[in-house]
Amino acid sequence: MTLPSFLNGETLFYGVVFLAVVLLLEGGFIWYQDTYGTRRRVSRRMAMVEKGATSEEIITALRRQSTDLSRSLLPSAIRYLDSRMNQAGVRISAQRMLSMMAGATLLIGILFPLIGGVSGSIKTVGSVVLLVMFAVGIGIVLPLMWLNWKAAARLKKIEAQFPVALDVLVRGLRAGYPVTGALELVVNEMPDPLASELGLVVAEMNYGYPLRDALENFAGRVQTQDANMFVVSVAIQTETGGSLADILDGLSKVIRDRAAMVLKVRALASEGKMTGAVLTAAPVLTFVSVFSADPNFYLSVTDDPMFMPAVLGVLFMYTLGIVIMRRLIAIKV
Repeated sequence: MTLPSFLNGETLFYGVVFLAVVLLLEGGFIWYQDTYGTRRRVSRRMAMVEKGATSEEIITALRRQSTDLSRSLLPSAIRYLDSRMNQAGVRISAQRMLSMMAGATLLIGILFPLIGGVSGSIKTVGSVVLLVMFAVGIGIVLPLMWLNWKAAARLKKIEAQFPVALDVLVRGLRAGYPVTGALELVVNEMPDPLASELGLVVAEMNYGYPLRDALENFAGRVQTQDANMFVVSVAIQTETGGSLADILDGLSKVIRDRAAMVLKVRALASEGKMTGAVLTAAPVLTFVSVFSADPNFYLSVTDDPMFMPAVLGVLFMYTLGIVIMRRLIAIKV
């Protein structure tokens, strides 16, 4: 029996090599999951407690570096970055993040013409504007897109974990635990990112913060409606009395019903949100990629008198489009 022509020795050799590589990758993935997967499921606070860290050390490690807005030249930008970085779980200060973005933008603007061999083409105002747009796109716009994506993904995880955390808290309170002990139980049972956020609450309380202040700090970091309702419920209970377990049990049911409604709204608005995300990112990515590959594609027309009006018009329409799309897809529940 004669084998087909494509089943020669070379084909069989490459087939065996391909299969070996696939099995090697699969084995490496399984080993990584078995070795490091369990470590990733443990919250940062629990890992530090296991190492014998004190409450002050835990607070220092988990809390982000804050920025004094009174000493900042751009308080609005710092405030926005600080909020998004809290939600994204990025630990460096907003001032440092802004400095890194500005430094990257300046470095790209200086080095790219030299590396790309187009320094002789940067002569007109239009070419300088293009270079600035390119540097800002890589040094500022792309990091902000990544930060917003990371913050949104982390907030979704927290919102999904929050009703379960309330159930664990209610059971702990009904079993006789104090509030601090019940929160400690939640931190021990829940994975990150919620475990680290509530772990910081426990660490602040152990360090001397009142319960209400520690929870308000938690709500300020997360900035979700569920966290705000939780803090308000605890604050009302501490002032008026009553069973905190019953209050939180009712809150858990409200949050679950609201989450079901949010999921329905997200499903109905998913197409619009995806379209908005693509239309927001595509122009920036297209411009950055084309300018990186062939700068003269744009620089060759910068001396045209209609170039600057066209650039300003495109920027205006792009900004207007983003604002309109965000208003259309921002459905609050």
